[in-house]
Amino acid sequence: MTTVTPGQAVLDNAIWQSLAGPHAHLAETHGLAARYPDDVAQFYGLADRDDPQAWADLADLAASPPSGSRAGGSGLGAEVAVSGSPPRTHPGWTLVDEIPGVQLIDEGLQAEPFAEAVRLTAADVPEILDLVDRTRPGPFRPRTIALGTYLGVRRDGALVAVAGERLHPPGWTEISAVCTDPAFRGQGLATALVRAVAHGIRERGETPFLHTSAANTPAIRLYESLGFELRRQTTFARYRLTG
Repeated sequence: MTTVTPGQAVLDNAIWQSLAGPHAHLAETHGLAARYPDDVAQFYGLADRDDPQAWADLADLAASPPSGSRAGGSGLGAEVAVSGSPPRTHPGWTLVDEIPGVQLIDEGLQAEPFAEAVRLTAADVPEILDLVDRTRPGPFRPRTIALGTYLGVRRDGALVAVAGERLHPPGWTEISAVCTDPAFRGQGLATALVRAVAHGIRERGETPFLHTSAANTPAIRLYESLGFELRRQTTFARYRLTG
């Protein structure tokens, strides 16, 4: 496993580092807690998951509907990604579920442009949402495309493959929403798009990384074969405000 260096330390708290850094223009912040608008991503970040004040700030933040919310009122679910064993209890919070995950970083990816890839825009979002709904690569919302560059492949006018950028801690960009229509799998489209997205990230002087479920061993093997290396185990936890 790769040794943690100061340059990688921001990845230990990638959501907060994104919201406090390159994605600050999207952030809704209250003290030591921050979140994305609901129609961008249902991710909340804590400056320090072990700080009771951060959790108190998170409670205040989560008690009000986020912008772009499809449901108002208090008691909104706050999704907080933490590494290692998540805290089990906090006053006013209930741990709803947790998913073991892995974080991988680029250690030799062959990043290169893909001639067939087209840059996707807000006009393409309905088709992206349809493809994501059918392939389940992970959450994608009406304005998730605001997080970074999204590339796609079209065949006979139809969108059949997508990959793009999500979290953006300083110096790093997460590759996410990698998916291919089942009818077009086995053609290397996802691999080509990952390499193309990574090429754009590197052109900015940043390094690609990604997350996936620890149970998704086929995806992990694929990413490792492309040049990603396991950096650490992590946990994706979802807490609900109850008090």
